[in-house]
Amino acid sequence: MIKQSIILATAVVVGTAGMAQARDQIRIVGSSTVFPFATAVAEQFGKTTKFKTPVIESTGSGGGLKLFCAGVGVKHPDITNASRRIKMSEVKRCAKNGVREITEVKLGFDGIVLANSRKAPQIKLTQKQIFLALAMKVPANADGSALKDNPYKLWSDIDSSLPKSKIEVLGPPPTSGTRDAFVELAMESGCKTFKAIKAMKKKDKKKYKAICHGIREDGAFVEAGENDNLIVQKLVANPAAFGVFGFGFLDQNADALQGSIVNGVEPTFENISAGKYKISRSLYFYIKKAHTGVIPGMTEYVRAFTSEKAFGPEGYLVDKGLIPLSDKERNEIRKSSRAFVPLSM
Repeated sequence: MIKQSIILATAVVVGTAGMAQARDQIRIVGSSTVFPFATAVAEQFGKTTKFKTPVIESTGSGGGLKLFCAGVGVKHPDITNASRRIKMSEVKRCAKNGVREITEVKLGFDGIVLANSRKAPQIKLTQKQIFLALAMKVPANADGSALKDNPYKLWSDIDSSLPKSKIEVLGPPPTSGTRDAFVELAMESGCKTFKAIKAMKKKDKKKYKAICHGIREDGAFVEAGENDNLIVQKLVANPAAFGVFGFGFLDQNADALQGSIVNGVEPTFENISAGKYKISRSLYFYIKKAHTGVIPGMTEYVRAFTSEKAFGPEGYLVDKGLIPLSDKERNEIRKSSRAFVPLSM
């Protein structure tokens, strides 16, 4: 740790073109879902403290963790946001590059919605129907023991109760934590309703995952990048299309968009908080401990984010769509994050 701190201190003072000034702004990358929450905290932080407003870049969870784990020093981000938990493979990549002490901060919950324009009818779906609409391979028989390329062009091809409109879903790329959570919580849950596919999980996990997580590439699912605001704009322009993104974006655009009802449950703040809406996940950010005390404002930013004023049940992040943690968990997170307790998995 002493050696690591010396390396970092050297990196702060010495630039590639001789002597350089230390970076005086926190640099944050990562999840597009956490981006609006982090931005709100950063803006408040810049207004109410002596420190500069942190610079935040929306790169997606996977992209952010890749940048975060690339090394220690001012060239590398200090914090990364994530809409899924860090993977063991990413922890190992961090360690390989000298990033050995990481603090995990769980900041709340979020639902993943399949939303469309309020100009179109609100749709009712099951997780099984979501899988059948978007999977690359779908069952060719009742139990899923035989598979075929996805033949469904219209929602009504899946079930006559669904609209007779083209399946067109705009969603995040593979680097997104929202994409990871969506395929796991929505598609895989629908996939394993088929007996033979569910049984495959124990026998051939790799094949099972390929079937349940494989998204079709024939134009029905369109990768729309990490900019959720762009997806919102496209849905407003095209009422026949659907979009996959976090509940926070739906909440902020509730005048123009509506969330689909899944398994009979509407994606609302109350339903996600109560655990009734099943397509929901935890949100996080990760701190590079080696940068604390070197990059100005790191400790203070973490204190600001974990304050009741920010992530508490009456906090300003709730107005942005964040589903808060329980009182007990918030207190635990506040204590561990402010002490920069290292991550353990």
